Amino acid sequence: MSDHESPELVDLFTAYTAGPDSIGAHLRASAARGRSHDPLLVVTGADMALYPGDGVPPTVLPYRLSNRGFKELAAVSHLGTALASLVELYRTEPDGVWRTDAEMLLRRTRRARAANSPALWRDRIGTVALRGREDSVAVMVDYACAITERYLRRALAEPARYLHHATLRETFLEDGHPEVPVSFNRIMVATFFLVGLDTSHRLIGWLDAQGVDWARAMVVVVGQIGRPTAGVTWRTNSVAGMVLAASRGKLPLSHLYIAPHAAGFATPVDGDLGEVTAVEEQLRRLWAGTRVTVELGGAMFEGYPAFDPGDETTGPYTVTDGGALVGEQPAIRSTDDWLSLVTRLRLVMEDPRQLLSGAVTDYAAQQLIAQDNDPSAVVVPGLDNEPYPAFGSASAAA
Repeated sequence: MSDHESPELVDLFTAYTAGPDSIGAHLRASAARGRSHDPLLVVTGADMALYPGDGVPPTVLPYRLSNRGFKELAAVSHLGTALASLVELYRTEPDGVWRTDAEMLLRRTRRARAANSPALWRDRIGTVALRGREDSVAVMVDYACAITERYLRRALAEPARYLHHATLRETFLEDGHPEVPVSFNRIMVATFFLVGLDTSHRLIGWLDAQGVDWARAMVVVVGQIGRPTAGVTWRTNSVAGMVLAASRGKLPLSHLYIAPHAAGFATPVDGDLGEVTAVEEQLRRLWAGTRVTVELGGAMFEGYPAFDPGDETTGPYTVTDGGALVGEQPAIRSTDDWLSLVTRLRLVMEDPRQLLSGAVTDYAAQQLIAQDNDPSAVVVPGLDNEPYPAFGSASAAA
């Protein structure tokens, strides 16, 4: 069978979407114009830009690249994962590269330990949020390097014993071993916390100085932050969490969107904000276009359970009350469970994390599995067993 598209139905498809002159595009543009006075805060993986609105030039905070001590503290945090990775390399390929990697890590750990000192943290790195803790940080780093060196020496001498996950946990990572008065798990927590403390300190101070009207603010996090799979929801994006904290509860969670596929801007060089300024319109349209679809969901499906971005409940949800709130897709109890089915239509519009076309895809897949992947045996809600008139007789309604 050859591929075929009906030009008439495709033309109807593009009437609402998939084109700059579609109804959807006009709606997003209108929504953006209506929000042109509101402050827009855009967060990328390295920078934060505040667009005050009404054409006022943006202000940029390079929150990541200016994070003093981030790489140094992260280097210590990674020692636990590095050792666990060596264990896994030895387990899967005992004749592979693990020994070369272990020797490289040992050399670099020794060099880092030799370079570490209170003066390094106080006078050269000079992290503001760590002031008064430089001596303690230096002691912690020295200790972390020392116990890592010891473990690496033992692993190189007795790999069968020390390159084992249970041994690593019991003698290095976890509390309770007499040779490790402070477990490395605690060091990992401390170093991650110190990085977060410094980043949050500078971010909160910068946002406070901007005087953001949080009740009107539009916030969007764009592009990749961290691993390719990380930070794609409100609760898994650490920068989003810092922004919410900086607002002191004044930024509605419904005003913060995560757009991992959207393009932002490169870090400004020599104070040149040309690229940052150039993308303001498209970023405003992104936020406002998302928001107007959310509002359409509430208007179209009033009376059905509304989406709640809070974390008071956990899924899967079963809805039995039109006035309830849902945070995830409600469970569909049967093909006649129209309360849940229509609630899903509302949810995929109001929850910007959802794929609009995914309202019932999971349920369709579950029904196929239950019917040995036979589409003809599946009941299609809204199609099968409905009182449609005979083909062509619906023209009287036109």
